[in-house]
Amino acid sequence: MIEVPATKFVKNFGQYREQVQREAIAITSHGRTSGYFLSEHEYMEYLQLKASSRKAYNVSELPDETISALATIEMDSAHDHLNSLVD
Repeated sequence: MIEVPATKFVKNFGQYREQVQREAIAITSHGRTSGYFLSEHEYMEYLQLKASSRKAYNVSELPDETISALATIEMDSAHDHLNSLVD
């Protein structure tokens, strides 16, 4: 990934519009990254990854099917020896 100062990016947008098809570009301002310029393909991959990520719930928001599954789950008997640790 290359880094480009924001002023240079604005002045040479056409050049970077072509280059972003090969690699993402980090846009910097005052030496710090302030954003990224991605190709449409990379952005769509990001959206798919974000959509497939796990969802965290507050206990009060758990779906009923998750609560039912948790209520009936049992540990594999191979781990019975661990029960003595909590007794």
